Amino acid sequence: MRETPQVDVIWTIDGGAEDLSVLAEHGPIGLRRVRIQRLLDEALEQGALATQEDLARVLQTSVRTIKRDFAEMHESGLYLPSRGYLKGIGRGQTHKAQIIRRWLRGETYDQLSVNTHHAVTSIQRYIKTFVQVVRLYQEEMSETQIGLLLQIGERLVRDYLNVYLSNVEPECRQRLEEQMRRIYGGQTVEKGAK
Repeated sequence: MRETPQVDVIWTIDGGAEDLSVLAEHGPIGLRRVRIQRLLDEALEQGALATQEDLARVLQTSVRTIKRDFAEMHESGLYLPSRGYLKGIGRGQTHKAQIIRRWLRGETYDQLSVNTHHAVTSIQRYIKTFVQVVRLYQEEMSETQIGLLLQIGERLVRDYLNVYLSNVEPECRQRLEEQMRRIYGGQTVEKGAK
């Protein structure tokens, strides 16, 4: 075990009001699954990969429960960047990017909340940040600049841009444009346009 690289990470175990909202809407299982996603994403952003055992210990539950959660979450299409799941399958998107992709493809806030066990307010925040990332990208800012301006990690910026660049279908772009109009009052910018 000593030869296994160790990385210290800082985790947000209790998300405060957001977690209380998830608990009220989706119960304790939904809350645990949101926390699993958040902890895995935070570890990845800090250059680490958590194990299911790490999660069980921190969330004060059994490894068997975590394994069951992983199986059901993976089956529903969620990406779980853990040491066991990531090994050999390449890099995937964070749960935030997955939620954005699903939203672009037509899922409503309520559907996303039910399907991903996230609070509607969290989903709205992810979408607003996504729209801001796209807008700054269209204004030709670098990933580093976007991350600094929005106070988010460069990995999330890249994930959001990958979602944007890979969802070019007219219905996806129309949904994005409608959201941009809501946020920016009709002022949109295309990449390279001034």
